[in-house]
Amino acid sequence: MADTMELLTRRATLAPATADPEARTVEVVWSTGAPVRRRDMAGQYIERLSLDPQAVDLSRLEGASVLDAHRQTAVSDVLGSVRSAAVDGKRGTAILQFSARPEVEPVWQDVLAGILRHVSVGYSVEDWAETTENGARVLTAVSWTPHEISLVPTPADPGAHIRMETEMTETTTTPAPPKATTTETRAAANAEIRSIARIAGLDQSWIDGQVDGGADADTARRAAFEALAKRSAPPIRTEQVRVEMGESQDDPALRARQMGEALYARINPRHELSEPARRYAYATPVDMAKELLTLRGESTMALSPASLVTRALHTTSDFPIILGDTVGRVLRDAYQAAPSGIRRLGRQTTARDFRAVNKIMLGEAPLLEKLNEHGEIKAGTMAEAREAYKVETWARKIGITRQVLVNDDLGAFADLARRMGQAAAETEARILVTLLEVGSGNGPTMSDGKTLFHADHGNKAGGGAAISDATLSTARLALRTQKGIEDRTIRVTPRNLLVPPALETTAEKWLATIAPATAADVNPFAGSLSLVVEPRLSSATRWYVTADPGEIDGLEFAYLSGAEGPQVESRSGWDVDGVEIRVILDFGAGFIDHRGWFMNAGA
Repeated sequence: MADTMELLTRRATLAPATADPEARTVEVVWSTGAPVRRRDMAGQYIERLSLDPQAVDLSRLEGASVLDAHRQTAVSDVLGSVRSAAVDGKRGTAILQFSARPEVEPVWQDVLAGILRHVSVGYSVEDWAETTENGARVLTAVSWTPHEISLVPTPADPGAHIRMETEMTETTTTPAPPKATTTETRAAANAEIRSIARIAGLDQSWIDGQVDGGADADTARRAAFEALAKRSAPPIRTEQVRVEMGESQDDPALRARQMGEALYARINPRHELSEPARRYAYATPVDMAKELLTLRGESTMALSPASLVTRALHTTSDFPIILGDTVGRVLRDAYQAAPSGIRRLGRQTTARDFRAVNKIMLGEAPLLEKLNEHGEIKAGTMAEAREAYKVETWARKIGITRQVLVNDDLGAFADLARRMGQAAAETEARILVTLLEVGSGNGPTMSDGKTLFHADHGNKAGGGAAISDATLSTARLALRTQKGIEDRTIRVTPRNLLVPPALETTAEKWLATIAPATAADVNPFAGSLSLVVEPRLSSATRWYVTADPGEIDGLEFAYLSGAEGPQVESRSGWDVDGVEIRVILDFGAGFIDHRGWFMNAGA
């Protein structure tokens, strides 16, 4: 299983006092770097975020989305965008702008009213510094990237606070004793204390305590800050684990499919990219390798393109998955487009496993009998026959070199995948043709001990002859008069004329629609048979007339259940300096019945 990146979050407090109703903007403090207790495979640890401007990469936060509780499954989860962001060594701040969409308006009104006051930042960590404090493990994020800011119901960062119109500040100096004030100065200080209490949401008892203590505005601000910190949370708290069911865009398998689709779109411009894959529309394999490494928390500074590809190949399983997805898409296109005449004449099915596929053919239903005078209905029986074949595995391994990936040589990349798709289709066609022509052209041996085409089966011309009205009529008559298992005539309608390339022109003439001048000039086979040309047939004279595979059993081919068509697997190369791609085809074929095929050896 591939390693996944955990998107961490920190909660902070929204600041309605800084809201601009016309611009629909508000200023927030999204982190103060306060410690948070978390847990990993090694046990509990204390997490800290460095707010050194050199430690925080704000490139993805500026212009990022403002989300509803970190949800990102639909456009409706986006409430607005981050207009600007900054860190000053002590805290992270940002200006958020809310959307004017009708469904966002109630949220914006709650922000203005101070009801929604808390935000949370989603971020990834590229580099940790581990220390020990008082016996506890401490991990400090010394290189990290904020990705989005969300409105959330509860705060977790005890140092986060409402952005006031007049900013409250912290100081480490010992407060000076209150200076003597005049009545006018005292009144102004008391008014300021009440304003601080109103903005911070502190009650009358706090105001009375500050006024009775003769506090000035600076002292009151510090006291308000301490009261907010105590009310919000203890210095270190354990966050409740919450699991949300949904599709995360950072899921490794999903991200690999998106990158693989983007590479495929560069190869096939007609492909319309899905919305999640658009972010990789112009990304090269080197760009993708760099992002994968970054999401795994590995530093990519000063790495050359070749080093990025090499490291991605050997440290993450996502990169081979991406390339395998791209190869698979191109390969399937080529596989489906490759012509195969004989495949059209067979019926496709699936096999549960690699054991023999036993096909039981039931005979004709018993004829109805007239009831006697006693009204007795007699029981009838149905005969049956059995044929068998099995699915086998066909495979080939190819390599995509590191040089192709570094050079972004998608032409060579696509050509290799396309040829493998054509090879898979060719493999199937050759299996079917070999099956048809085995036994010196008489086909495989059936369960009755006779070959597919045999005089006793009534499906083989007595002597080879070229295509003509007479020989086509003989073939049609042979199929029309076929007998079932219980030796009763069954319905078999000729539908296809299968020929090698050498007979294509001749066959077209005999199947052409013409405007006859007399009845003798009428072409009885015009429009009644479909021409199928199979270039892999070894005989230049042998031709066949077949029934519709949907009407009667005949040629049948099967894929392993759940693996229809060629399957692609990929891994970092061991025998090749790059990526190894395995193309696997689980395929088998057999003739279930002889009654839908007629063969003429030709002349």
